[in-house]
Amino acid sequence: MEQSNRYLALDVLRGMTIALMILVNTPGSWEYLYEPLRHAEWHGCTLTDLVFPFFLFVAGVSLFFSSARNKTAGSKEFILRIGRRTFLIFILGIFINTYPQWLTDYAQMRIMGVLQRIALAYGFAALIVLAAPRRWLPGIGAVILLIYWGILFFFGGPDPYSLEGNATIPFDRTILGENHLYRGFGIPFDPEGILSSLPAAVTVIIGYLAGMMIKETPENRVPPALILYGAAFTIAGYIWGFIFPLNKPLWTSSYVLYTAGLAALLFALLIYIIDRKGYKKWTISFVVFGMNPLFLFILSVLWGKTLRLLIHVPDGEGNTMSGSIWLYQNIFVPLAGNLNGSLAYALAHIVFFWLIGYVLYKFRFFIKV
Repeated sequence: MEQSNRYLALDVLRGMTIALMILVNTPGSWEYLYEPLRHAEWHGCTLTDLVFPFFLFVAGVSLFFSSARNKTAGSKEFILRIGRRTFLIFILGIFINTYPQWLTDYAQMRIMGVLQRIALAYGFAALIVLAAPRRWLPGIGAVILLIYWGILFFFGGPDPYSLEGNATIPFDRTILGENHLYRGFGIPFDPEGILSSLPAAVTVIIGYLAGMMIKETPENRVPPALILYGAAFTIAGYIWGFIFPLNKPLWTSSYVLYTAGLAALLFALLIYIIDRKGYKKWTISFVVFGMNPLFLFILSVLWGKTLRLLIHVPDGEGNTMSGSIWLYQNIFVPLAGNLNGSLAYALAHIVFFWLIGYVLYKFRFFIKV
């Protein structure tokens, strides 16, 4: 198997993840969504709940390939590069949270977020894989997941896996301050908090181990080996979920295994289709997203906030509405109705950002974060 094909499958998986991120984050209306495009209300796992862990899994695979081909891996220079990347992604997350800055109440500013979670999980996982012998990584990951389980079980309330009674709240409140936590669940609770970033780092480590397995497995055995790897994690996570529920906001240990296993299975399928069967022409649809993933994701979030907060359109009755509501109600609802119009709005944004990504791809302009 040519190494470039393995990277192509990785770029496609990364691109699929970014496209799905834009789809689930940019509906025309949050009131009108198909059920797979909603997060589980608390326990459970929908298609939407797979997006974030898939991205972290991909980050882990990429971390392995970048360290494997970098002769300075483990050196002070490489560690500083990881530190700079972690810091930059975290700061970009703060920028997104506060955009537009002149409308932000900094006393109530949320500190954590999606990019902040990516930064912490990536940075913590990178330090582990660089410091520890590779044969120790499965054990280290298992210990982290078991410790996290113990923290939630022993330090939570009577219902330790509930919204109100989970142990991440007092931990994050102590570190970040209650005013700086997410309030979308109705109480100060951050689904991308600091404590739950520990098991998220294991998602990155599992991706790293998948990359290592791909490199060390004979060419004709890669998809079957990755299928066994993914199936084992998926089944283990599903079974564990009966006593430690699958839960994205808490990023439970069962959720880590279950979602990373599914990511590995999809990765195996892509390697089989792209490399073993040679079907590559379709990949441009996702490679465009995969080559500038964080840039396109950040751009989509900033554009969404600009439409909602900065662009206002007269409604014909002496009032104004946000640009996003105007687009949805005046273009997409008349074309497809409330539910399908909400989906069409999101799909239109995928096409819009794909075109931006295609221009960058065509001119070989890749923005590394």
